[in-house]
Amino acid sequence: MEPKAARLRRGEGLRGEQEDRPSAEGNTEKDRGMDLVQWTRHMEAVKMQLLEQAQGPLMELLDRAMWEAIQSYPPQGGPLPSVPPDSSSKAREPSLGKRKIFIIRKSLLDELMEVQHFRTIYHMFIAGLCVFIISTLAIDFIDEGRLMLEFDLLIFSFGQLPLALMTWVPMFLSTLLVPYQALRLWARPRDGGAWTLGVGLGCVLLAAHNAVLCVLPVHVALKYQLPPASRSVLVFEQVRLLMKSYSFLREAVPGALCARVGDGKQAPSFSSYLYFLFCPTLIYRKTYPRTPNVRWNYVAKNFAQALGCVLYACFILSRLCVPVFANMSREPFSTRALVLSIMHATLPGIFMLLLIFFAFLHCWLNAFAEMLRFGDRMFYRDWWNSTSFSNYYRTWNVVVHDWLYSYVYQDGLWLLGGRARGAAMLGVFLVSAVVHEYIFCFVLGFFYPVMLILFLVIGGLMNFMMHDRHTGPAWNVLMWTMLFLGQGIQVSLYCQEWYARRHCPLPQTTFWGLVTPRSWSCHT
Repeated sequence: MEPKAARLRRGEGLRGEQEDRPSAEGNTEKDRGMDLVQWTRHMEAVKMQLLEQAQGPLMELLDRAMWEAIQSYPPQGGPLPSVPPDSSSKAREPSLGKRKIFIIRKSLLDELMEVQHFRTIYHMFIAGLCVFIISTLAIDFIDEGRLMLEFDLLIFSFGQLPLALMTWVPMFLSTLLVPYQALRLWARPRDGGAWTLGVGLGCVLLAAHNAVLCVLPVHVALKYQLPPASRSVLVFEQVRLLMKSYSFLREAVPGALCARVGDGKQAPSFSSYLYFLFCPTLIYRKTYPRTPNVRWNYVAKNFAQALGCVLYACFILSRLCVPVFANMSREPFSTRALVLSIMHATLPGIFMLLLIFFAFLHCWLNAFAEMLRFGDRMFYRDWWNSTSFSNYYRTWNVVVHDWLYSYVYQDGLWLLGGRARGAAMLGVFLVSAVVHEYIFCFVLGFFYPVMLILFLVIGGLMNFMMHDRHTGPAWNVLMWTMLFLGQGIQVSLYCQEWYARRHCPLPQTTFWGLVTPRSWSCHT
């Protein structure tokens, strides 16, 4: 028989093994649980990454599907379309199926800002502004021995701003009262000569309204020699009010005349017209999609960002442009100096383009849209991804593009019978180029058709040469290269002309002296 001591040792060993086995199994279960938690976290991270990558294309796909669904919806009281209309019918009736449709949607940058990677690019621009401020303070401290942050350029640019704002008041009141009153005169029922007299009076009122908008800001800017930023306020409001007036009459007059005949349509209310004058669109509608409430923190944020962009632009001009071009007209002209100045101006030029886009098309328009609860925030599309200049022109400024497309291109096709798409497109380029050149001439105070040539000639050729069939990344690189060079040419030539007209004033004012570039002959 086995000794008792041996049996006891074997029993203790068995009990030890039984006690150790549950401990090992518990450790294994614990490790499995920790692995499961880590795997779950990993899958959550993968899910978020996939959602971020798919959000942009998915939103674009849904917007396109919604757009097509709304476009296919028949007009009120009209028949259901049995077959899609052909191109000729679209040309004959441009308002059917091609009217601007407003839906509730956010701006593209607001959607992109939800992605951390894109927010980092935004933070890089803020860091660049901080570097400009630090460099300014450091240079002033070294030169002057004290910290000082001068805003001479900003103060000069916005000089006499109260006068510009006072000039805006009669411009706005004329736009508020005259087009709506003219519409009411035209919408009166016919009863002999009273209706004809009303039509004539409405036309006289509109002629006076256009004279006020066209002459008053030019007179004030020339008489009081307003600086560039104050002139910008006047000229942008002048163009905006003219475009809004035309859109209101173009959209409302046919309906008002039909209401006079008695087909059940109603003339627009004054409140809808007043709302249209402030909301960020140039296409008139009686109603627009509205958001449920106003996010005042969002409004304050956008106004603060717009102000930051103005300060950023002043730093860029004062640090990168003024030191280079202030004395350039005093030196002998050379092709080498001209080419170097253009290359030097490409970086500040593209910065100015991005700042203007972000400050106005995103921050300013979104701030007003939020205050007015205007739902459709698609003021631009992804123009930075364009591989053709035709797509860039369509997506850079959707607000202006919609107006040009509706009232120049579509109405041009309707007048020409749909057989001259090239002529209608040329009309769009001509109108846009002339208005752009007028704005530059008004703001800077001299005529130098750099923008007209770049926009109408070079831009028109690029529009037909770089068409939508080119989709490779190389075409996007080419588009950005052309943008860099175009901005460099504009900044360089306009800065040279600005300082040349100050260094070489005319002994007497003549027409040819006003339209001849002074930088070609000023070398003092």
